[in-house]
Amino acid sequence: MKYLAIKALCTFFVFTQFIIAQFDPGAKQIALSNSDVAVSDNVFALFSNPAGLAQIDQSEIGAFFSPSPFGMSELKNAYAALSYPMNFGTMAIGGMVYGFELYKESEISIGGSYNYRNSFYLGGTLNYKNISIKNYGSKSAIILDLGLLAIITKDLHFGFSYKNITRASLSSNTDELPVEIISGLSYRIINNCTVSLAIEKDIRYKASPRFGIDYKIIKYLSLRTGFSKNPNLYSFGVGLHYSMFNFNYALFTHQELGLTHQVGVIISFNKNAGDKDAE
Repeated sequence: MKYLAIKALCTFFVFTQFIIAQFDPGAKQIALSNSDVAVSDNVFALFSNPAGLAQIDQSEIGAFFSPSPFGMSELKNAYAALSYPMNFGTMAIGGMVYGFELYKESEISIGGSYNYRNSFYLGGTLNYKNISIKNYGSKSAIILDLGLLAIITKDLHFGFSYKNITRASLSSNTDELPVEIISGLSYRIINNCTVSLAIEKDIRYKASPRFGIDYKIIKYLSLRTGFSKNPNLYSFGVGLHYSMFNFNYALFTHQELGLTHQVGVIISFNKNAGDKDAE
């Protein structure tokens, strides 16, 4: 029985690492199939490309919750983050929880971004990650992520993110925690429509090309869609922006697991925040 329990738990761990952990949080990000490395314009940039934090010119607080991905409450996850602009750029702090009573992950993240003449942004995030397995203890690791964002022209942006650059591990085994490199472009084809292209490479798996479109059809409403390969994923989402509140919803289909959805909210502490297309 003990052997079967360990085997089942290991199978669950591998399954979730292959399928879930590769998706960054944020309903806007997921609606774009996480192709937004060159956009990164809200508080959840802390988890995807910290360089983008310095684009935020007001304080933001965000929350993202997925209570039962693909109908499985064991995969529930939640994220929260807070950003604060300073003279040199923007600082942020956040955290996440993931899993159920037998297997849990938690993470605390502190990050910052430097703004050079509103044309080049450099950022980093320091993460303290803990993984706990019931009756078998827990282990922790410190993970460093780096990112950059360059404004090539007013409409064309380039983004790059290197996650776990120090290749931190929970034990002597290398590559136990994901090491991911993401780069991409965003281009505003018309005033209210931005197209994003990105390639994500986890060193353990095949490269994942990603594509997304974000179209703000009216002042208070955005429509988003995207797709990716490895895994094959199709996504759709909407964003409602009013005053200081930004409500977002994302729906996506996975090649193996089917359909699921997420919700998120960001509050921007600025009287003109409703005009900004956040999360």
